[in-house]
Amino acid sequence: MYDAGRVYASRPIIGIAGGIGSGKSFVADLFGELGCLVLRADEHVHDAHASDAVKEKLRQWWGERVFDPAGNVDRRAVASIVFNQPVELARLEALLHPIVNARRWEIMREKSGESAIRAWVWDVPLLFETGLNRDCDCVVFVDTPLEIRRRRVLESRGWDAGELASRENLQLPLDKKRSISDYCVSNADGIDVVREQVRDVLSRILAGSH
Repeated sequence: MYDAGRVYASRPIIGIAGGIGSGKSFVADLFGELGCLVLRADEHVHDAHASDAVKEKLRQWWGERVFDPAGNVDRRAVASIVFNQPVELARLEALLHPIVNARRWEIMREKSGESAIRAWVWDVPLLFETGLNRDCDCVVFVDTPLEIRRRRVLESRGWDAGELASRENLQLPLDKKRSISDYCVSNADGIDVVREQVRDVLSRILAGSH
């Protein structure tokens, strides 16, 4: 791992945490509006899936069933295999996580000379579960009521309440995530309300107060 304290000392690394459907990427975007550079794990995973080396490994493991007719990785098919199969999930994570993490640090290194960047924001779905919170200077928890999250995942992913619960049961409990985060942003009201919270949190982070 790169020496974050040496290379990026002038800018804090802000991790975003929260439940499924809480709006973590939305909150990350609001930090981006304020001059932060948002690094999205999902985009880096997409890039990793496009590499020939990863495609070949997935083909060795699971054959053509995880590819679409155009030869691209079908992430839904991959998800259906690894869900509820810890061994397969661990194997996939061992392949992808090092690639994704290396890409994140590489981008930060490439952008480190851009003085306009106020902070690095890590939009990582499983920040605590992967231990990446330890590389962050602080973590912002996005707090969103369960009913709102249920509605969002039903609309965006077609998941019912049971599906959401079963997937969240595989993660660290939300109460635990909230308690070990440094800041909390409520994503239950309008955009302007959330934006003002993010502005306040960023000011506090840049001032060095938790």
